[in-house]
Amino acid sequence: MKNKGMFSAIVSANEKNSEQFYKLELVFDGDGAQQFARARAGQFAELDLANCKLPQAENIPDDLKDSANRKILLRRPFSFSDVKAAGDKTNVEILYCAVGPATLRMTTLAKGDCVSVLGPLGNGFSLPDDKSKAVLVAGGSGAGPIMHLAKQIKADSPNVEINVFVGAATREKLPFENCWFDKLTTGGAKTTVATDDGSAGNKGFVTDCVLNWLNENKSAASETIIYGCGPEAMLKVLAEIAAEKGIDCEVSMERVMACGFGVCQGCAVECKINGSDKTIYKMCCKDGPVFNAKEIVFKTKV
Repeated sequence: MKNKGMFSAIVSANEKNSEQFYKLELVFDGDGAQQFARARAGQFAELDLANCKLPQAENIPDDLKDSANRKILLRRPFSFSDVKAAGDKTNVEILYCAVGPATLRMTTLAKGDCVSVLGPLGNGFSLPDDKSKAVLVAGGSGAGPIMHLAKQIKADSPNVEINVFVGAATREKLPFENCWFDKLTTGGAKTTVATDDGSAGNKGFVTDCVLNWLNENKSAASETIIYGCGPEAMLKVLAEIAAEKGIDCEVSMERVMACGFGVCQGCAVECKINGSDKTIYKMCCKDGPVFNAKEIVFKTKV
């Protein structure tokens, strides 16, 4: 049986959740079902979207009309928002945002369509077996892997207190309606929403909410871990907060991952060498996408 490979999946649903976000559900059987049943939060798969059709012209957003007809040559990487094994089949849920010609075509996938999927790939989040509190932070489409992680922590580390923070620029850019947070709050996870303009939840950056929570709770650093998935500027701030407070922190980095297993060398992440002022480059798809935040040389300005 293969550890990873190329599998065919059948679309069981493809629903619009908000202005730009959709939820795609894929069903695997055979070897694919067995492999994806073991997929960890933070891992990903590469989908072949080259043969997906375009939406009707009136359904193409104005900002994508010029680029919509570009040929889709490379597979696209997607993490999982949920994985459910049932009998000899495994259902994989992907939360995605229609922001380019490939994901725009992805919105036309319909129930019964077949999709070529390469995976599961990469390294996911570790589970907080030696911690009492987990702080999960999502920005935009980073909510998908964070939802998956919350579910895995509940199942495998039930004594860990989960606190979830989800941020976006505006209410319209949240990846789902508030009712979707039921998936996170079930079982006791506490969820905080923040938008830059205050149109939903707290006004301001989600990282401010995280810092306020840490200051108020004063949990022992050794008993707490922070997980982050979202824009790099957000991850940089999380890494700085974690370093200042001496808290372990794992972040899921985003790069253009064309091949998915380190061959094309197109997804380099600059990382520190412990005990040295030198750095090395690791492949986001192979060595990540989840890294210890202490490793990363963040390029983005906050």
